[in-house]
Amino acid sequence: MSHIIHFKQSDRNFEAYGDDPQRASISRLVGPEISNSMGAGIARFDACSIAWTVLYDELIVTLEGNFRLRVGDDVFNCGPGDVLWVPENTQLHYEGTNATVFYALSPVDWKQRARDKPNG
Repeated sequence: MSHIIHFKQSDRNFEAYGDDPQRASISRLVGPEISNSMGAGIARFDACSIAWTVLYDELIVTLEGNFRLRVGDDVFNCGPGDVLWVPENTQLHYEGTNATVFYALSPVDWKQRARDKPNG
């Protein structure tokens, strides 16, 4: 895509993420339909623990509340303005208390790459 896109807060749609849509939701902003290299969005976490293994490199910026990233016995407590770098293949739990985060990830086509891998 060769033009700038303005994602207005008032136009943002959130969808359930994990098992409880009241406790975790995500607004995907940039995906493969827009970019060939990166993805990005906004996520919310409140009184939940979402287990995941990232299949991409991820950068997370806490915008509001308290965001926690649990990796094994390590817990990274983040407040507004804190930034986390998460390398590909990290097993983790996204957690938070009234947390809103911005995330960026690469490669944007991680789902397709996972499908294309042998035994993927």
